[in-house]
Amino acid sequence: MKLDTYSTPPLQLRNAPLAKNSIEAFNEYFEMIPALSDDLKNEVYKLRYQIYCIENNFLNSDHYPDNLEFDEFDPQSIHYLIRHRKSGEYAATVRLILPDTDNPEKLFPLEIHSEIDNVKVMQLIDRKHLGEVSRLCVSKAFRKRKNDPQSLATNDSNPQDFFTLDERRTFSLLSVALIACTVKACYENQIYYSFGSTEPPWFRRLSALGIHFKKIGPLLDYHGKRWPSVIKVSEMIDCVAEKNPNIWNLLTNNGAFSQTKHICAQQH
Repeated sequence: MKLDTYSTPPLQLRNAPLAKNSIEAFNEYFEMIPALSDDLKNEVYKLRYQIYCIENNFLNSDHYPDNLEFDEFDPQSIHYLIRHRKSGEYAATVRLILPDTDNPEKLFPLEIHSEIDNVKVMQLIDRKHLGEVSRLCVSKAFRKRKNDPQSLATNDSNPQDFFTLDERRTFSLLSVALIACTVKACYENQIYYSFGSTEPPWFRRLSALGIHFKKIGPLLDYHGKRWPSVIKVSEMIDCVAEKNPNIWNLLTNNGAFSQTKHICAQQH
């Protein structure tokens, strides 16, 4: 099957040799793929079943007899996969839920499952340009993979992990690459604000990168403790540029999507 792959040039970093090596390595080992076909969307649902039902027990596998995890919001979503080049396996996935064009007031999952009390922030947002990042997940089973039977190891070789040390060093970039996928999806679909439901440790990690989600309600218990939050895409891009230019290059594909900030500035 021919894959619909990420159509822009490989992500690049500048002004930081060590980081540049990391990103070059990531592009060597992984590729970001928009799930445009039905086959690729099934790969998304299959991977989410593996992560949410099998690896983490967040969802009851009995509710998904076909081993595909999907919900009512998937038809109005942009989906991405991250594929390991050597094995062809999918390591991670994410979706950006778009507003319902026929019913812009239709609630997003975050609004359904949490209490939003920051009314002032929400009043500034045009729902036609509001999305929600969700199902952002990386497979534990993929990270732990050992001794691939398809490898070229001979009988007299010492058993080794399937992944090289350089490959494992790129694993920390998988989540950031998923965020880069959502930035691209926002850019292509005129989404200027995005909801996110973030666990406290992940919230702090994103802040350290310059990605500052704004809390819009009390901490909720939904598959673990999470903050309902929102972020303005252009402000995120600008803050990351100031905090960590290398991560900015990763998120914007070396500036290809930074035009979003000009669109948003005109809107608000």
